[in-house]
Amino acid sequence: MKTTIETTGGGLEGSLGERITVWCCNYIYTGVLEGVGDTDIKLSDASVVYETGPLSKSGFANAEELPSAWYIRTSAIESYGVMQ
Repeated sequence: MKTTIETTGGGLEGSLGERITVWCCNYIYTGVLEGVGDTDIKLSDASVVYETGPLSKSGFANAEELPSAWYIRTSAIESYGVMQ
């Protein structure tokens, strides 16, 4: 049985064009959310975050840029949010 969740102006689609951080099962990623599909999201200007440092400060203590656009399976996403 499928359940549809309405996310008018919210959810991942509501963050399109924003710089987000995505906490996944094994890694943390950050980048500009360029696309949202049924099974994947697409980040541009993406990095993998190895050490966040204080979350109250902008930027991360240790983040490595990824080459080109990066795709993440939505099934691996635990949480996400817009970064300032």
